[in-house]
This record gives sequence, structure tokens and C-alpha cells, in this order.
Amino acid sequence: MNIAVCIKPVPDPRFYGNISVDPRTGLLVRKGAPAVINPSDRNAIEAALQLKERHGGRVVLASMAPPDAGEALKEGLAMGADEAFLLSDPAFAGADTLATARVLAAGLNKIGRFDLILTGCESADGGTAHVPSQLGEMIGFPHLNHVQAFYLKGSLLHIEKKTEDGFMEYRCRLPAVLGVTRDINTPRYISLTGVAAAQAKPFTVWGLEDLGLEPAVTGLTGSPTQPGDLRVSELKRKVEILRGEPEEIAEKMVTILRSAGVLD
Repeated sequence: MNIAVCIKPVPDPRFYGNISVDPRTGLLVRKGAPAVINPSDRNAIEAALQLKERHGGRVVLASMAPPDAGEALKEGLAMGADEAFLLSDPAFAGADTLATARVLAAGLNKIGRFDLILTGCESADGGTAHVPSQLGEMIGFPHLNHVQAFYLKGSLLHIEKKTEDGFMEYRCRLPAVLGVTRDINTPRYISLTGVAAAQAKPFTVWGLEDLGLEPAVTGLTGSPTQPGDLRVSELKRKVEILRGEPEEIAEKMVTILRSAGVLD
């Protein structure tokens, strides 16, 4: 099987306090937080590796990200993936989900034909859950998101999709695009042997011209979703100091709470 896994480097949650917003562009400034692999994308890598172990084939990683995202892709290679492609260009900056899916689709089509494309169901920094479906539509594969379990029998996928009150069962022929949840598996630990092996695996960087895309359809320019006006909210609180004996203060507090509608 030829399996592609689309991954996204996201800010490390431990450093969210260092992230700011550029008041001019409305975009996140992530320089204060190191990037890590999006949590559910790690589950997608694990699912791909398990398929490879059962059925043979190769696992290819693809990511649209800044140049410093190479470490996240190398982590995926250390887990066991065979090859990585970083789709990186200044023209891709500020992309919404549609522009992101457009770049990923162009990259995957250039790499070759895949039997299965896996992604995480949503990103930790956006949470829209749009990309798996958009990617499937652009490539022309059937697609399903929030997949909590699946197995392959012949060329037929048997799938469980998570719902609010349980799950639904689907059957789908390959090729397909699946967005997986964190319930699907437990990602493997990375060994020192895996880290060493990752250094020798193929790693390719492609930009705008390599993918044959126009700047007008990528990045912020090619994104229907645009940042709105930004303003800093001011939080003001009314303060009233109560003085007197404890019984008097308690009575005043009850009166105030009743007048505010907090107490009957």
C-alpha cells in the first residue's frame, strides 16, 4: 500500500502564553512557542505504520509548514515513516483550511498515486476539522472524518466514525481520505534507532513553483476566510466595600445578591 499522512506542526501547548497576534495582519505570531506534531496527526502516523506492517508498502509524510517544521517531519520519520515532503513557501503564509488543502492536494498529486491518505481529524490550534474533507474533494477521493477505528479487508475499508452518542459504521473502497481521532490508537515511542535511521531517509522541500500553483490561490490571498478587526477587551469590575460587624455585612451581602437576581 502507498499511504500518505498529512501532518501539521502546531505550537507546543506548554508555551501558549508566548503566542501573540500581529495587530496588522491578524495572524498568530508563533515564534515564542516551539512546534510539535499535532496530537491526532501522531495517531494518523501510527495508523499508517500499522497498515504498513500488516499489508506492506510505504508511508509518506506531507506537511505545509514553515521551514523550521522539518524537525516535526523528522520525528515522524523516526516513528517509522519512509519519506517526508515539506511544502514550504512564503506565499503559503496565512492560509486558511481551503488554501492549506489546495497546497496539500497539489503536493500529494505531484508525489504520486496513493491508496490511502490519513490526517488527524482536527488541529489543536484551529480545530475546524475542515481539511480532511476539503482534501478529499480536491483529490477526488471518498472521505470521512472523525474515524475512531478501521480495518482493511481486500480493497474495502470497514470504518467506525465517532458520533455524539456512539458511532456509525461505513464501508468504503480505496482510495480514500480518512481523518482519525485520538481514540484510534496509542502512538508508539520513538527509539534511538529510529532517530538515527530518520537522518538517512529521503526529505524533500517543495515551494510554490515546484507545485505549479499561482500565488493568488495560496496563503492569505487565496483564503476566503480573512482575519477581522482586532480589539483588546477591557475588563472592568464594580467594587463595593462593606464595613461593619460580620452579621451586618452578611445581611448587606444577601440584600445585594437578591437585588442582582442571584438569590430569590
